Amino acid sequence: MINNLEMRKRMNKILILLISTTFLVSCGKAQKAQKEKKRPNFLFVLVDDQSPFDLKTYDPNSILETPNIDRLAKEGIVFDQARNMGSMNGAVCTPSRHMIMSGRTVWDLPPSAEFQKQIDSHPIDKQTMGAVFNNAGYKTMRTCKKGNSYPGANRQFTVVKDATKRGGTEKSGSAWHSKQVMEYLTDREATKEEDPFLIYFGFSHPHDTRNGTPELLEKYGAVNHKDKNSFPELNPKQPHLQDNYLEAHPFFHGHPNLRDEERVSGVWKRRDEKSIRNELGREYACSENIDIQIGKVLKQLEEMGELDNTYIIYTSDHGMSIGRHGLMGKQNLYEHTSRVPFIVKGPGIQSGKRVEGNVYLLDVLPTLCELAGIKIPETVQGKSFKSVLDGEKENVRDVMYGVYAGGTKPGMRSVKKGDWKLIKYDMMDGAVRETQLFNLKENPNEYLPEHHKKGELETNLAENPKYKEKLKEMENLLLEQMIENKDPYRLWNQTLKETSTTLK
Repeated sequence: MINNLEMRKRMNKILILLISTTFLVSCGKAQKAQKEKKRPNFLFVLVDDQSPFDLKTYDPNSILETPNIDRLAKEGIVFDQARNMGSMNGAVCTPSRHMIMSGRTVWDLPPSAEFQKQIDSHPIDKQTMGAVFNNAGYKTMRTCKKGNSYPGANRQFTVVKDATKRGGTEKSGSAWHSKQVMEYLTDREATKEEDPFLIYFGFSHPHDTRNGTPELLEKYGAVNHKDKNSFPELNPKQPHLQDNYLEAHPFFHGHPNLRDEERVSGVWKRRDEKSIRNELGREYACSENIDIQIGKVLKQLEEMGELDNTYIIYTSDHGMSIGRHGLMGKQNLYEHTSRVPFIVKGPGIQSGKRVEGNVYLLDVLPTLCELAGIKIPETVQGKSFKSVLDGEKENVRDVMYGVYAGGTKPGMRSVKKGDWKLIKYDMMDGAVRETQLFNLKENPNEYLPEHHKKGELETNLAENPKYKEKLKEMENLLLEQMIENKDPYRLWNQTLKETSTTLK
């Protein structure tokens, strides 16, 4: 028989076992819940001056090889309609980067002069990307070019490693930026940092001067041409001229002495085949190097076990011409320039999907906030596109507005809705007044009469009487967008009568 003492011992052992089991189960559940609640990281990749059509993701005929960007597209969502809203000065990247940082529209940014002060601050500075995520408990880091940016917002990041790197070596080129990110990630591991991160991973390329690495220049048949008195040699490895290439734009772009159209080293005012193909080769060499650097960072995140919990956004501050429509720079409103590449990959995002999107770069900040569960600052005017990432919507908005007013005023304006796009030019004190109407479904390259295409819709339709009503509709829509976005100018044929009618 078992005496009372032995019985009590057995009961105590059973009780201890039950308590231990319950404790372990509870700990397991708590750890699982904690893991499930782990906040996501963010890697925001911004390149400088890149047309979406440089990438195979947007132009399958492109010879540019970017396997890491292709991987992001394959594993994430590609936005076909992402745009920079525009600029009021020649340095288009300046307002673009202010919009990214603040989430505000192009005509509602604080005065440019205030942005350039390195000591004084603006109230919106504390409502920008770095500050908002710092306040939410994130660790923030930034590397990017210096200049033509938003100093007040840039200073808000905890770690800042900025420098302009447009050379062709490890120390002078894009590898420098990736090194800063990788060193930051290594430091996080060494200190066992557990707070989530937001990294602003910016590059100085492929903006000119496009001094690529020797091996990539060789791959794309390009040279760092510096002699104004000679032409670079044609090379079969060079990218071919784009379908909408022209030797000259059909009318003046309206910005006298514009640097991008007159003084880019290697091209200057030339638009001949030799100069443009060589410059495209340089562009591609710089872009592939960027892809290589992105690959290094992605590999490190994967080795750290952080990649699956990191949202990655790849984009550019604006597009670029390089021979398209006879232009060289970013001071125009054609699709190759107003659109930007835009790819998002991250936890819960459906892979291999394409959406129209209709997003502006100023929509980035509110989207990052919503993905992180952070309250969107009241100063933000952009719209979160999380609903698009979640598959609930195809578009954020129906109509897209664009402006370039960096040269003579009022400048250029555009509006797009559905398949239709209108561009208007009012420059040089009225000497240049032009209207372009495109059906982008049938004419995605925005061919002009100078391209000599045969299709009825493969040209500017503004003078075609068959599209008179569509032209009127788009003109009214443009005026509505100018009013809605607080555009301070009006074009030559936007009368007070039209304004009052549009506002009803």
